[in-house]
Amino acid sequence: MILLTGFEPFGGADSNPSLAVARQAALLLEGRGIRATAAELPCVFATAPAVLEGLLATWQPRVVISLGVAAGRSALGLEKVAINHLDARIADNAGDQPIDLPVIAGGPAAYFSGLPLKSALQSLRDRSAGHGNVAAEISFSAGTFVCNQVFYALMHHTHRVPGVSAGFVHVPWMDAADPGIADHARAVAAVAELALDPGPEPLLAAGTEH
Repeated sequence: MILLTGFEPFGGADSNPSLAVARQAALLLEGRGIRATAAELPCVFATAPAVLEGLLATWQPRVVISLGVAAGRSALGLEKVAINHLDARIADNAGDQPIDLPVIAGGPAAYFSGLPLKSALQSLRDRSAGHGNVAAEISFSAGTFVCNQVFYALMHHTHRVPGVSAGFVHVPWMDAADPGIADHARAVAAVAELALDPGPEPLLAAGTEH
């Protein structure tokens, strides 16, 4: 089972491409005979981790990819690291704005993604692979808003569960009618499929200088 999550709209927007991408990717996977489901998370610090944990308990997935939107980016962001830190630039949908607080008190400073990020990047860069014309990159900051909170909570929950691959992916901002949503759904479905049976990661430079 593959579980994909996206967020409800926030910040005054009337849609959230992360949820649209998650839903389309789940349909693509189901069409290939792979059990998959997509679910919405609230953009609310107080409830998002609990909703996620409920979904994990219900579905017992082998692969979990949580999706969020990064409005300032143009590439699909394969997130490498979740940090135990909240510092909200804006309030969430419940009006909460935590500043300089941990995601989980006493938790590790950070977790790395459990997804095969280098394999995914290599696959997505191969235009002949048929995953759509989507630019992708490995990102080393998932921010300090609800996306990072969910990413950290997801890794905190799953790193002790054998056989589960989990991580977080940011999609660029797209409106509800943008054809790019379908391309990004194909890309996310490809990442999820790779995570079902990951092989050795390729030696591929994907770091940044700043």
